[in-house]
Amino acid sequence: MTPDATSRPRSAAGHVPPEGLGKGRAGEGPSFQEMWRELAPIGRDSETRGYRRHAWTAADADCRAWFRAQAESRGLTYELDRNGNQWAWAGDPEAGDAVVTGSHLDSVPDGGAFDGPLGVVSSFAALDELRRRGAELNRPLAITNFGDEEGARFGLACVGSRLAAGQLTVEAAHRLRDQDGISLPRAMERAGYDPDTIGPDPERLARIGAFVELHVEQGRALDLSGDAVGIASAIWPHGRWRFDFAGEANHAGTTRLVDRRDPMLTYAETVLAARREAELAGAVATFGKISCEPNGVNAIPSMVRGWLDSRAADQSTLDTVVTAIERAAKERAERDGVDLAVVRESFTPVVEFEHALRDEIAKILGGGAPVLGTGAGHDAGILSGSIPTAMLFVRNPTGVSHSPAEYAGEDDCVAGVLALADVLEGLACR
Repeated sequence: MTPDATSRPRSAAGHVPPEGLGKGRAGEGPSFQEMWRELAPIGRDSETRGYRRHAWTAADADCRAWFRAQAESRGLTYELDRNGNQWAWAGDPEAGDAVVTGSHLDSVPDGGAFDGPLGVVSSFAALDELRRRGAELNRPLAITNFGDEEGARFGLACVGSRLAAGQLTVEAAHRLRDQDGISLPRAMERAGYDPDTIGPDPERLARIGAFVELHVEQGRALDLSGDAVGIASAIWPHGRWRFDFAGEANHAGTTRLVDRRDPMLTYAETVLAARREAELAGAVATFGKISCEPNGVNAIPSMVRGWLDSRAADQSTLDTVVTAIERAAKERAERDGVDLAVVRESFTPVVEFEHALRDEIAKILGGGAPVLGTGAGHDAGILSGSIPTAMLFVRNPTGVSHSPAEYAGEDDCVAGVLALADVLEGLACR
């Protein structure tokens, strides 16, 4: 299914579900396909065809309005929490032991259509499927859209869930700045929200008995196994490090090579070292963001900043890789006459999703869904330290993510909705 596909959804067996997954019944909102078509144009760049739904921007506001409209069309209780996360409740939000599902609607720069939105759209569609089945909730059920999951604007992923879980302090949140120097509180204020309320939200999290996030797979494990839906086992430990290479600005045409203190050379060698060390360790390491000063074609840079993202299957391997990259950068900096500073801007340890909830979900799905790990971070991983969490993955045949080429087939999307509906029914209607 392409982001703006218009054909009707089909189940994994190839049959069109009655009324197209929840269309036309009392208490149900637009069908899966209708929701997808409404959401698809928001924040999409006409040239790259990628999405730019960054936190607290106009595109983000449109996504939030879409979420609220979906909640209200289904008669759900809509809430905005103190950290800007959105909630849509079926049942009493204060009752406790709630089952929550959802994901996020923001994107990386020029990201794909499925990372995040597939989980939110599928959550509303799964609720419609439960209503179509006539399932009766015995526990409150909520759908959520967590704010600023990708961290594209302020450089820190999962801001909304980190704040709620107390993993990001109010002081640290106030220090976050975008590339224009606008602080997170100022951005929220400009978008019409009160930044003075942000902070830990233990009372809200205490009401949640289980959180299940559906997400497009960011890899090809399911494609290789031939399965439409999988269950997450763990999230690799991962972090972001900023490397500051300080040299000396000078004229590109008149300065002899031997007289230069060029930080771009040091940066380039560090990029190569990152690839080399990651490959040796069976990990991943990426310099995906860079800034250069004064950023002139005919000027030797005075400063180059590069941001490293590194992930590995275990903490020891990750530590080994990052240490080796820092060592290579330091050695090259000394040769180039460049000063080096390395700052760890964020870190998330390994997340093992709760085995009891994972096993229960596997049982609900009949024991056939494969269990797989992932190197991608998610709100479910952040919340796992506070509440029981689990994840479902939907097959991505290309394995491409964070790109307009990100893709999930129509049959697989519907299989994901039906699997999520089965899980929610098993957890909330038992």
